[in-house]
Amino acid sequence: METKKNNSEYIPEFESEFRHPRNWGAWLGVLAFAGVALVPPSVRDPLLGKLGRLAGKFGKSARRRAQINLLYCFPEKSEAEREAIIDEMFATAPQAMVMMAELAIRGPEKVLPRVDWQGKYIIDELQRNNEKVIFLVPHGWGVDIPAMLMASQGQQMAAMFHNQGNKVFDYVWNTVRRRFGGRLHARNDGIKPFIQSVRQGYWGYYLPDQDHGAEHSEFVDFFATYKATLPAIGRLMKVCRARVVPLFPVYDARTHRLIIQVRPPMDDLLTADDNTIARRMNEEVEVFVTPRPEQYTWILKLLKTRKPGETEPYKRKELFPKR
Repeated sequence: METKKNNSEYIPEFESEFRHPRNWGAWLGVLAFAGVALVPPSVRDPLLGKLGRLAGKFGKSARRRAQINLLYCFPEKSEAEREAIIDEMFATAPQAMVMMAELAIRGPEKVLPRVDWQGKYIIDELQRNNEKVIFLVPHGWGVDIPAMLMASQGQQMAAMFHNQGNKVFDYVWNTVRRRFGGRLHARNDGIKPFIQSVRQGYWGYYLPDQDHGAEHSEFVDFFATYKATLPAIGRLMKVCRARVVPLFPVYDARTHRLIIQVRPPMDDLLTADDNTIARRMNEEVEVFVTPRPEQYTWILKLLKTRKPGETEPYKRKELFPKR
């Protein structure tokens, strides 16, 4: 059962029903994942890449969402180019996620030699000045690893999360996320517990690219299309008196290394209006994702909310019809 600590923090707890035979398949999957994480990355990455590409061929619904997203965002690319990005995305997903499992099982001392920080001086300076920080982190496949690494080095971290559909996977995933400390806040509890943590000195982890509907969002450019973007980061930085720092993880399967890219704080948001804030958020996503689009989770319904009179892309039956 998920229990709360201090009425805000979610801590995963083992439930007796997890022992039921209906959950044995999930546990076998977890054990297999853990076993693969102990295999040297030079051996496992080529295999995981092939398995990921194969899964991408069979995962019709997820592939179709990625096809639609890339068609809208990169119409100048040929269909073959977009399909190649999708294949590489499905290859990258298990490679990056298994590195996260390796970090949890073997510890940071085994993983850190394969991590390259670009812009680490920015983080070092923020720590020296004892500043409050909210990281703006686009949905990359290795998204949890930088937070886990920082927590393992003694930095208090706080992140918001959505529960997984499978309760066993949800328990394991969130236990891994908390492996080195830090706080998890369920999105269902709203933003206030997250704000409280950042005010207390925890460095926040904010994922900016999910579609939260039209009511509180701004319609602003996103690659070659537009997106309903929640400009909440502007209010968060003011309420928390925090610096907003863009960060993005890139997993390179050729070198078996994780590159963590850190960009300068977005101090220009302090005096910006909501539309400008939303656009600046998307600009940072574009800067990170354009050179390495396979690192991004294109399977999300990023473009669900459209302007009045427009059809939701994923409901357009003429686009990549299901076979």
